Amino acid sequence: MNMNFSRPGAEIYVPDGLSLPGAASRVTHLGIGAHQDDLEFMAYHGILACYGSPELWFGGVICTDGGGSARQGPYAGKTDAEIRDIRREEQRAAARLGRYGLMAQLDHTAAAVKTAAANPLAPDLRLLFSVVKPRFVYTHNPADKHESHLQVFAAVLEALRGLPRAERPQAIFGCEVWRGLDWVNDPEKVVHDVSGEPILASALNRLFDSQIAGGKRYDLATEGRRRANATYLTAHQVDAATHVSFALDLTPLIENDELDPLAFTLGFIERFHTDVATKLRQALR
Repeated sequence: MNMNFSRPGAEIYVPDGLSLPGAASRVTHLGIGAHQDDLEFMAYHGILACYGSPELWFGGVICTDGGGSARQGPYAGKTDAEIRDIRREEQRAAARLGRYGLMAQLDHTAAAVKTAAANPLAPDLRLLFSVVKPRFVYTHNPADKHESHLQVFAAVLEALRGLPRAERPQAIFGCEVWRGLDWVNDPEKVVHDVSGEPILASALNRLFDSQIAGGKRYDLATEGRRRANATYLTAHQVDAATHVSFALDLTPLIENDELDPLAFTLGFIERFHTDVATKLRQALR
């Protein structure tokens, strides 16, 4: 299926075969990531909320083609084009396993996303939002260190701010991948309990063999981060969850178009700085 996205290789895959209008209209939770596997690592909260529900449906969007990823072992000799096809099918498999309502892959190259004069992702996301009206959006957080992730964040914000107010989602979450968010002051953390369906979570994480066998144990790292977040969240209470993911609440950025995303993001860092300084000064008195 194709919605006339800017890249000829872009696709929308509907695992259960429903028509595109029907699949688009049912999506309540939408994850938008840069690479194949980002959604399963950062937006499992949305996947879990929808899994098995007749009313809630997760939709996924992957913005880049994945062709430039690191590789070794059985994938060492694969070309960028071959890796692109392998990663695309891995993402389709995740959509089937996770029972996603739809899975869009926009097929942009990472190089083009990072170097174009204008963000090439925003027009495609605007087109997608013309038919998909989610209540909740999960995307990369603006303090992430990966350039492609930041380009996706910027494009998502641009696309959402282009929507009429009544059509914007109820909430948008900036999730952790290439930087955790445990440093954010506790009152400002969005704490997502992702303890449910641990077999599903593990299976989704392990589906992306081209990355795992290719030299990066993302499956173990994601499991470890979620467990660490749950345990180190509070010092004086027993764990309320076994697995936790953190996010920033980015909703103010789509409620107030005048709010500067750079100042908004730096505010979290400045408040963290103040918290560290205050507590350390008290200890050193």
